[in-house]
Amino acid sequence: MASPKDNAPESVSFEQSMERLSVIVKKLEGGELPLEQSLQLFEEGVRLSRMAQQRLDSAQQRIERLLTVDSQGRPRTAPFETTTSEPEEEPPF
Repeated sequence: MASPKDNAPESVSFEQSMERLSVIVKKLEGGELPLEQSLQLFEEGVRLSRMAQQRLDSAQQRIERLLTVDSQGRPRTAPFETTTSEPEEEPPF
């Protein structure tokens, strides 16, 4: 089985990153790995942690956009970036 390290970061889900990080932490906490292998796992863990944090930050920004209100208390909306090439329609209000 390929490790998340072997996959492009975009192809590894947040959940997969967290699972792999859990495995890495357990192995490192065991304290029985050679130094070089421990360092490799630590580096992989740092990469996965950074990627997971970026995904959390992105999700937080999306939520903040959804919860934003204007001065009259009405929800403010903004179109999300999409992966399709279809033009976005303007909201009717």
